[in-house]
Amino acid sequence: MSKTRNIGIIAHIDAGKTTTTERMLFYSGFSRHLGDVDHGDTVMDYMEQERNRGITITSASITFNWKGHRVNLIDTPGHVDFTVEVERSLRVLDGAVGILDASAGVEAQTLTVWRQADHYHIPRLIFLNKMDKPGASLNLCLQSVREKLHVEPLVLNIPIGTGKDFVGVYDLVNLQSLRWDHAVGNDGRNFTNTSIDFSADDSSLLEREEIYRARSDLIGRLTDFDEHLADLVLCDTKVEDIPGEDIVRAIRAATLQHKVVPVLCGSSLRNRGVQPLLDAINFYLPSPMDISYGFAKYYGTDLCALAFKVIHDKQRGPLTFTRIYSGMLKSGANVYNINRNTTEKTSRLLQVYADELHDISTAVAGNIVAFAGLKETFTGDTLTSSSRVAQEAAKLYIHDANMSAGSETTKEEMAQQRIAGDDSEEIDTVTSEMVPVLAGMSIPDPVFFCSIEPSSISVQKQLDAALRNLQKEDPSLRVEVNTETGQTILSGMGELHLDIIRSRLEVEYGLDVDLGPLQIAYRETVLDSAEVTEVLDKELNGKRQFVHMKLSVQPDLVNREFRQLELERSPEHPLHIKHKILHAIENGVKSGLTHGSLLNFPVIHTSVHLHEFSTHYHTTLPMITACASMALQKALKVAGSVLLEPMMAMEVKPKF
Repeated sequence: MSKTRNIGIIAHIDAGKTTTTERMLFYSGFSRHLGDVDHGDTVMDYMEQERNRGITITSASITFNWKGHRVNLIDTPGHVDFTVEVERSLRVLDGAVGILDASAGVEAQTLTVWRQADHYHIPRLIFLNKMDKPGASLNLCLQSVREKLHVEPLVLNIPIGTGKDFVGVYDLVNLQSLRWDHAVGNDGRNFTNTSIDFSADDSSLLEREEIYRARSDLIGRLTDFDEHLADLVLCDTKVEDIPGEDIVRAIRAATLQHKVVPVLCGSSLRNRGVQPLLDAINFYLPSPMDISYGFAKYYGTDLCALAFKVIHDKQRGPLTFTRIYSGMLKSGANVYNINRNTTEKTSRLLQVYADELHDISTAVAGNIVAFAGLKETFTGDTLTSSSRVAQEAAKLYIHDANMSAGSETTKEEMAQQRIAGDDSEEIDTVTSEMVPVLAGMSIPDPVFFCSIEPSSISVQKQLDAALRNLQKEDPSLRVEVNTETGQTILSGMGELHLDIIRSRLEVEYGLDVDLGPLQIAYRETVLDSAEVTEVLDKELNGKRQFVHMKLSVQPDLVNREFRQLELERSPEHPLHIKHKILHAIENGVKSGLTHGSLLNFPVIHTSVHLHEFSTHYHTTLPMITACASMALQKALKVAGSVLLEPMMAMEVKPKF
């Protein structure tokens, strides 16, 4: 595991993520040609839509070797419509490489993906790409990184030449000059590696002074984090005599502690500077052994894995991309899905090489692989060996939670307060929900929606099945049927997102569909509190259906989405409600919140409190749910709803 690197490539649109990845694959020996995005022959952008448009749409995983290290790499999209692809990739990675256009510095989407990486505390490198472009500037990029990303960049190499005269880099760590030939057709595999001698006259005085100052600054800043380097400096060791191995060790330690972000220069399109980047990935980014996963300790040597992506293969069926955190798995073994409370059998275990999949017999902790045969597993689900393992992990987790909470109310006690005392079956369910699962992703709300219709009513079932598959692959895609109009509504992150879905339906599923005009996904909320009483009293099949409830709605600026019903207990109304009945009431509340009283948009920032509840013995759960939904709709009208429009903050700055 110490020789394994799980990394991702993150950047703004057109910064050169896929081009850099293609060069990595070529120099590692994985591919035999230099893929070009403009020619549509890249390994990573294998979808027809990606090659036609020249953009990355879906994150692609691949595994290659570089100097004795196994690198599991994920190339992510740069367009804002596919932010979820970046989110779910970063969720399972140990490190990342942020690529910047050296002529533009930090751009809008760079900030977005950087914040996502901050959320998961991922150590990063920065690669200043396109150093051959006019206007490329190392100093301006460093200034942009400090001001916008609020991190401390640590320059490891400086460019030789600027613009079209960029030919290589000076390696400050090992004091070497790396130069690539300017000849047309040079694939970059061969370059000149020359040691820098400050006593020789093989370079100009200006260059020697620049390299000396840059290495002095590098060492000086590392002495704040490494005592050994500080001792060498205090002993008046010459800058050029400090060993590169000591500097590498100090840089690695500071990077893993998020104190610095190493910065390298190059030009992927011109095949210059990619090999030092590959070396930096091995040297400075963490292995799975360097990352402490708190949840993994509850599983010990048993399997603990996270399903972070699902795709549908025509021959193999659903493929579940999985990061294994502990234990091991053999092909054909059973896995237990904690989130879905179900056991499934893996038909095949596959190593992923973009769109190529190779069978393997065993997968061990620290790796990213794909499972075939899991039909009930979705993005964000946690997998383990068996339900017994999950229960044992739950006991350890609850014990630690109780010990850390001390006299405070634990999660289990809070759950018990919401359940009738004799409902032991439901208590077991709540306990199983407390199994330490890997935190899922926060999926942003859709921005646009439109109707979708097939060219013929005869293919409606095929369209429904295709949309189910696409929705399982893409968590940011929402599909629902409007109960009033009967139309199928497609909701997504943007115009490009929905257009890609339409294109995939035509190309991959052979369906000719029409999309309606795009509409903005508004939201609603309440302005004031309101309390209402709803009584449902009907006779159904000779049995009386009776429900009486009083509930109230209140503005809640803290919680965006409705989480659970708040029970307002009193001596007159103790509200001893069985779990299944409480669940039915909450389902009715959730149903009512999906359609506001103004324009039928979802209601957010609203809390719901139950004050009184009584029902008849023969009353069915659907009738309780219906009563709760009607009561909520009445409360929304009384409280006075208001429409919320999506707001954006935009900043315009000159491009240096």
